Amino acid sequence: MAFNKQLMDVLACPKCKGELHLADDESSIICKACKLVYPIREYGIPCMIIEQALPLENEEHQTR
Repeated sequence: MAFNKQLMDVLACPKCKGELHLADDESSIICKACKLVYPIREYGIPCMIIEQALPLENEEHQTR
């Protein structure tokens, strides 16, 4: 099951409560302010746990 893009309208970064962006490859959700990447896991469910987020390195993830 793919990620439901309509969720982007209601999701916010759990750390800063800021805007999130879907990666071009739709494998993750990115907070540019916190420089964190929240992976989208099984069944299109994003893992929005701060401690499990990955650091955004050198803008390697392109966003929409």
